[in-house]
Amino acid sequence: MIRFAVMASAAMLVAGHALAIEECQGGNRAARKLTCVVDGDTIWQNGVKMRMLDIDTPETFGAACGNEREIGEAAKKRLIVLMSQGYRIDNSGEKDRTSDRRDLVRVILKDGRDAGRVLISEGLAQKWPNKGNRWCE
Repeated sequence: MIRFAVMASAAMLVAGHALAIEECQGGNRAARKLTCVVDGDTIWQNGVKMRMLDIDTPETFGAACGNEREIGEAAKKRLIVLMSQGYRIDNSGEKDRTSDRRDLVRVILKDGRDAGRVLISEGLAQKWPNKGNRWCE
């Protein structure tokens, strides 16, 4: 029993270890097995593109207005900081409806909080589904 507890503790330390998460750069992310942040609600984890469940963040590419782009950049930077402190991915097993067919996931932070809910509470995201572009109203 003690051996199992020690092994479980070691696994949690590895899983919760702080990582240098970066903004995604360059192509071939799947082949390079990258782990990086695209924007406030899209990440790559070991070469798999993922979309966070139940949130929507402002666009950083193709933003409809300056405010959307600014808040989108802030959301992306905040997600990088949050994930760099340690996280795990809870994959729902579902895919989104885009042509990318991204895995739908929750990013659970080292302290147990859902990263998407943190972004919502800080005004950097909104609940999904949503209507309209509140960032440019």
